[in-house]
Amino acid sequence: MTNRNGPNSIEHQNTQYDSISETDRLAVINALKKGATRREVMSWLIAMGATIGAASSMVTAVGEAIAATPKKGGNVRFAADLHGPSDTLDPISFTSTIDYVRGRAIYNSLVQLDDDITSQPELAESFEANKDATEWTFKIRKGVEFHDGSKLTADDIIYSMNRHLGKDSTSNAKTLVASVKEWKKLDSHTVKAILDNPNADLPAVLGTFHFKILKDGWTDFQKPVGTGPFVLQEFKAGVRSVTTRNDNYWRDPPHLDQIEIFGITDKVARVNALLAEDVQLMMAIDPKAIGQVEGSANAEIMSTPTGAYIGICCMKDKAPGSNDDFVLAMKYLQRRKRIVKTILKGHGVVGNDHPISPAYPDHCADVPQRPFDPDKAKFHLKKSGVTSAEVYSADVNIGITDTVLLMQREAAKIGFNLQVKKVPTDGYWGAIWLQKPINVVTWNMRPTAHAMLSIAFAPDAPWNDTVWKNERMGELLRLSAAETDAAKRKAMFCEMQMLIWEGSGMVIPVHINFVDAKLKKLKGIGRSPLGACSASEWPE
Repeated sequence: MTNRNGPNSIEHQNTQYDSISETDRLAVINALKKGATRREVMSWLIAMGATIGAASSMVTAVGEAIAATPKKGGNVRFAADLHGPSDTLDPISFTSTIDYVRGRAIYNSLVQLDDDITSQPELAESFEANKDATEWTFKIRKGVEFHDGSKLTADDIIYSMNRHLGKDSTSNAKTLVASVKEWKKLDSHTVKAILDNPNADLPAVLGTFHFKILKDGWTDFQKPVGTGPFVLQEFKAGVRSVTTRNDNYWRDPPHLDQIEIFGITDKVARVNALLAEDVQLMMAIDPKAIGQVEGSANAEIMSTPTGAYIGICCMKDKAPGSNDDFVLAMKYLQRRKRIVKTILKGHGVVGNDHPISPAYPDHCADVPQRPFDPDKAKFHLKKSGVTSAEVYSADVNIGITDTVLLMQREAAKIGFNLQVKKVPTDGYWGAIWLQKPINVVTWNMRPTAHAMLSIAFAPDAPWNDTVWKNERMGELLRLSAAETDAAKRKAMFCEMQMLIWEGSGMVIPVHINFVDAKLKKLKGIGRSPLGACSASEWPE
């Protein structure tokens, strides 16, 4: 959550009514702010000598600017699409969007990612690498205080970063910083990351969801203290959290008084809550409801192109996913263009069974597009010997259950019995994902291709959805992290995408836009492609 400034001040906007003095303009602004009607202000301007056209233009421009200017105060109720008992405020254990949103409210990171995925200083006021990117030095911002009043120092950085290191770490993102050998304190406000191998992506990685900065030694994640824009008042996993404005924030304090974050797992109920103005911001609108929101006087759609995807996980350590022919058949059954057009209502792009979409600079256009081919699917199913299968699906993202049901219908046309087990979203990530032989998944875009592949497709990654353990994949991830030649690195990424396309148990039919919705009066939300609701970078 960054302070996103509104338009230029009303007093300095360009106008076409130079005959009106600056004093009169300021008087118009003050009158409108105090509740004067449009007719009253126009009458006053005309009496002062303005033409009807000039008066109308000025009142319109000033009124729009006032409406767009951030106002102090107010509460926001944010509705996520799922929650459950595994909700956490421990950054290294974050799993779902509701965790990420809460984390962004309470904590800061060393680095913050802009809407164009550029790394910017946050708690680090600056950072720089040595010549071969084997060492990164971070200068820590002075004067920053935690919510309990204690000062931020290098010790807090070292503690927070060390939680991701070592074989005993429980961090869900530890593979992203596996090349970091040591975090070293240089002085009270300077730390250095010492790496085994070069890694030019390290700042971008540290800007992602899991690398929040905690107070040195802090372990109570029912009552965490951070340096973020909001202070925790209440948290109950699977129920809600409440945070209030941090008036001692090291940036300009937030405009909002309070944020309440909770889940509404029923997609219809979530939209109805927005339209009734019971919530101000919601994530993951059902494509079927897009028209309903677009027709509303008070709400609007936010659609952001991204590399995020929905996937069908055929786990390679369990039947039937352990059978390569079965997995290939599932890939040939995907009606990708139809999914984008009819299920996503155009808010997405065709996928190709690997995670690096054209939104990534390291996307490989040489990987052949896998077509919808029921004849090939039938051939491979017969070769596999598998006669029936079950897919566990939950509405963990827009369109995912409809996509699975479409696959079921296409399977039936070629005589294959594919059963869909629809399960609740509550607790899905703990009970179904990574547990059932065929399940669904949704992934946000990561800031780099290396980060995405490391966290989900490295042989030892804890979030390797299909337990696909390919030694060459692991070798290429290590080599690409150390490679500074851009052309050679791109070639490695192309090989990795091809390996996943050929051998992984992951079926990726489409990449989805983040399609969220908000009340029109809530302003300042960015366009980050890294997560729902601008990757939680919504206005403070």
